[in-house]
Amino acid sequence: MPRNAVFLDRDGTINVEKSYLHRLEDWEWIPGAIDAIRRLNRAGYLVIVVTNQAGIARGMYGEEEVRKLHGQIDAMLASQGAHIDAYYYCPHHPDFGDQIACNCRKPAPGMILQARDDWVIDLSRSYIVGDKIADMEAGLAVGVMPILVATGYGAETRLTLPPGVRCVADVGAATRLILGTDD
Repeated sequence: MPRNAVFLDRDGTINVEKSYLHRLEDWEWIPGAIDAIRRLNRAGYLVIVVTNQAGIARGMYGEEEVRKLHGQIDAMLASQGAHIDAYYYCPHHPDFGDQIACNCRKPAPGMILQARDDWVIDLSRSYIVGDKIADMEAGLAVGVMPILVATGYGAETRLTLPPGVRCVADVGAATRLILGTDD
């Protein structure tokens, strides 16, 4: 039976935007992000992070550092009764490394499609929450409902939104929109 998911961008959406973040000591949650993830968990949504990690292609850090950080994020969330079901990241950049073109770097929907196949997700009943046009375009390309947050790059991005894309203050507001609550 296909499940519903909320795809979350990482940097600028659930954590404060910091260039090429890959160490826990630089991690800072967006206020309300942990509660938002916990609420989505309790409502039965799969919570899946989809994140471009160009720092890997640029040689600034490796995939092991990204996996380690995600494990540390999982531990923080578990201590608060929340969890992320899966992380998908794109290690490519069109100007760096051996892989010039890929199908996973947002705005391409490759990470979403891989998660759909891995987790049996109904994309038509799922959402993507992010702070960039690339996040919105990745969702729109495969029929996922996009929600832009005004955190991270979102305040600038909202000036160029495609038609039909909702913009809210932050991931907490996006969660309230998804769940249809006003609290």
